[in-house]
Amino acid sequence: MQLDHTDYQILRILAENSRIPWKDLGEQIHMTGQAVGNRIKKLEDNGVIHSYSLIVDELQLGLAYTAFVIITMNSANHKSFIHFIDERDEVIEAHRISGEGCYHLTLKVSSQDQLNDFLDALLVHGNYSLNLSIQKVKQSDSLTAILKNKSNSYL
Repeated sequence: MQLDHTDYQILRILAENSRIPWKDLGEQIHMTGQAVGNRIKKLEDNGVIHSYSLIVDELQLGLAYTAFVIITMNSANHKSFIHFIDERDEVIEAHRISGEGCYHLTLKVSSQDQLNDFLDALLVHGNYSLNLSIQKVKQSDSLTAILKNKSNSYL
């Protein structure tokens, strides 16, 4: 799907507030609410918009620790490992990587005990290195990077 200037405007506004009524969004870009709704539906149907999300304060939910784990697999068969991480709620992001290690995991846990339990279970699949976050200094989404890389004439 080829995106145009209007599509990028809609995405930018939805990234700021995905709950904005179509009518209000349309007023910002000089379109009717129905026309905006049609555009959004097309973006969803073509897989440009996969879902809408909610950002919460993790500390208020008791998730005090963010851990980054690099695992080096002890086997060429990764299916059981992928099943393992799919079943673990602590794993919020996983990437197969090049360079040092095989996978990079991001974990959110409420205690050191929960982290230790995860790491003990992880040893079945391979060796790991661990880094703990001290402070989050930046958070943005991929849409922000895309929109900033587009020409300013789009925005």
